[in-house]
Amino acid sequence: MLIIHIGNYLTLMKNTFQIIAITALLSGMGSCGPKWTETEQDGIKTVKNEGGKTLGYSTTSGITILTADRLGFKDLNKNNALDKYEDWRLSADERAKDLASKMSIEQIAGLMLYSRHQSIPAANRGFFAATYNGKGFEESGAAASDLTDQQKEFLSTDNLRHVLLTSIQSPEIAARWNNNAQALVEGLGLGIPANNSSDPRHGTIANAEYNAGAGGRISMWPGSLGLAATFDPQLVEKFGSIGGQEYRALGLTTALSPQVDIATDPRWYRTSGTFGEDPHLAADIGRAYIDGFQTSTGDKEIADGWGYESVNAMVKHWPGGGSGESGRDAHYGVGKYAVYLGNNFDMHLIPFTEGAFKLKGKTGAASAVMPYYTISYNQDTKNKENVGNAYNKYIIQDLLRDKYHYDGVVCTDWSVTGNTTAIDVFITGKSWGVESLSIAERHYKVLMAGVDQFGGNNDMKPVIEAYNLGVKEHGEEFMRARFEQSAVRLLKNIFRTGLFENPYLNVEESKSIVGNPEFMKAGYEAQLKSVVMLKNKANVLPLEKNKTVYIPKKFTPAGRNFIGMETPEKYEYPASLEIIKKYFKVTDNPDKADAALIFVDSPTSGIGYNPEEAKKGGNGYVPISLQYGEYIAKEARETSIAGGDPLEKTTNRSYKNKKNKAINVTDLGMINDTYTKMKGKPVIVSINMNTPMIFSEFEKNANAILVHFGVQDQALLDLMTGANEPSALLPLQMPANMNTVEKQFEDVPHDLECYEDDQGNKYDFAYGLNWKGIISDERTKKYKK
Repeated sequence: MLIIHIGNYLTLMKNTFQIIAITALLSGMGSCGPKWTETEQDGIKTVKNEGGKTLGYSTTSGITILTADRLGFKDLNKNNALDKYEDWRLSADERAKDLASKMSIEQIAGLMLYSRHQSIPAANRGFFAATYNGKGFEESGAAASDLTDQQKEFLSTDNLRHVLLTSIQSPEIAARWNNNAQALVEGLGLGIPANNSSDPRHGTIANAEYNAGAGGRISMWPGSLGLAATFDPQLVEKFGSIGGQEYRALGLTTALSPQVDIATDPRWYRTSGTFGEDPHLAADIGRAYIDGFQTSTGDKEIADGWGYESVNAMVKHWPGGGSGESGRDAHYGVGKYAVYLGNNFDMHLIPFTEGAFKLKGKTGAASAVMPYYTISYNQDTKNKENVGNAYNKYIIQDLLRDKYHYDGVVCTDWSVTGNTTAIDVFITGKSWGVESLSIAERHYKVLMAGVDQFGGNNDMKPVIEAYNLGVKEHGEEFMRARFEQSAVRLLKNIFRTGLFENPYLNVEESKSIVGNPEFMKAGYEAQLKSVVMLKNKANVLPLEKNKTVYIPKKFTPAGRNFIGMETPEKYEYPASLEIIKKYFKVTDNPDKADAALIFVDSPTSGIGYNPEEAKKGGNGYVPISLQYGEYIAKEARETSIAGGDPLEKTTNRSYKNKKNKAINVTDLGMINDTYTKMKGKPVIVSINMNTPMIFSEFEKNANAILVHFGVQDQALLDLMTGANEPSALLPLQMPANMNTVEKQFEDVPHDLECYEDDQGNKYDFAYGLNWKGIISDERTKKYKK
């Protein structure tokens, strides 16, 4: 019996050791077993490592989990071995270099692409049109979160991994679309996730009502000029932190912002996207914005301030785009030249070198930079080239890379390598200065200038052609190294945000984060702090609630917006009557009103070019006016500083003695007509400002003037009725007239003669009123000139 018991015991022990050995083989760590667990929800498997990173992968991607040191790792390239780039214990730099070395030239070429604008779901027609199984969205039967045919093509065939998203139907749809896109790319090649991005998307809906404790589609904040008007970097950093959390919940890991160009020419159409004209204010606000977006803290941090709440900030536009000649913008061929009559090029670099590249937070510097379309005219002191900034080796390699030691991603602005079809059309190529080169040659020149990525290009073919051109000139070893250099920069931005571990979103969490009540409250409070009170004659503000007010309707003529899309004629109330009636009684009869509330936009007069004038034999150039009424440019230059384009016959872009008037000239009539109708009773004018403007046309007919940069109507009403006190300051000078605009230098800030109103107040930079009068505080001491 004893022998039998010993034999059974030995057999049992033998079987046990076999089981342990098998377990050890599977776990890679002996008898202790793995330190990770796995769950599944909605086709996404989640792996939680004890004391380590949480992983996410799709059940459709073919990915499996490797175990090393009892920890779980994604086998992204499906080779049943733990590669360095798959090991989340290593630094982003080490992982990026390992992965770049494994990538084919075709895969790196795809990584260098940044998609054209994508809307979710896609439109049936127009600029953002796409198809689902060959059909438009509405007839396809597709879900709004499905990938389009075009998205599947550029993700799969062209190896594209950077997607620019525009309109999104809802946070839920965005999260599901993100998961679909990530599942597709996770199963391809080396398993590189998509780095999705957005232009600024936290603007306001004017007629939306704010209700304390209620959520919304996304938190709403003042526009960039409004953030600057607070003169409060701490507030802007808070915006960046909240914006970053909302971006991540939408599947966005790169922000194509902030725009830190200093708006030194007051006519520039893109002034509204800047932080104003002062380089030091722009540096401080821009630094805070980037710190907010890029920084993760606590258990959300992976390393060096980067983590799961971090969003890469692509600061723009190097080396500054605010000095376009005569205020014209370089989205159009008519505005391709930035000029520096004041020899002030270096000042435009300050928001980058002292702001975006010198963060207070641990991430150190903005992770990406976008050069502007402009030709920085005669600023290339080394090669003497007048070409678009992305093509200019002096601007990118010598200055940005070598002098200022920037080694992050540099991405072109959108469509710089395309062919130009017209000089006054938005949706066309913008290959300024290199129009004679082939598309492949343009890509090659961009790469040799020190740029890493091509905005608005879904097709890797010209990038491969550029590589082949480089091989012919420099050899394959050189070009392989050049491609890997860019790949490492691009991959680091994906590793640092944790996408390789888990790019997937929990739909319910996304819905609870985006536009939550706390974020909505913070955005609304910022709006209140962004409105500038310019005038308050006889302390007409604040108005008593429940007074009777007259609100004239606003006429907007049919026209085209900045990108050339047709806009319909409108005649309507310019603010929400439903919201206004919660503050005041409203009448259509001025005689019965206690006061008039007028809502207008700053003057807009087009892009500075009239094709009809060109057809009649002129050069086509007309003034960009900052006044509503007709302006004749008697003080304009006889000869432009710069000029010339393959599509025009002249190099002189002067518009001297030509005239123009605002497209919305009827806003002026509305103000002055209302003043007459009110017969001396208070007239309150609220201006949605995109650029500086001429106030002399109507200021004397207004008792109070409020200027804002994109806020909800409700915020204006809370200020008008005294629920909150105005505290913002002008981030821009307001010119006295158009003559001073013509005489100022496009590249120099603070060089206008400022308007003085009938109260003796000058509308200068850092000017603003509160209930007591002109604001004088720590902000004005620091920034006022």
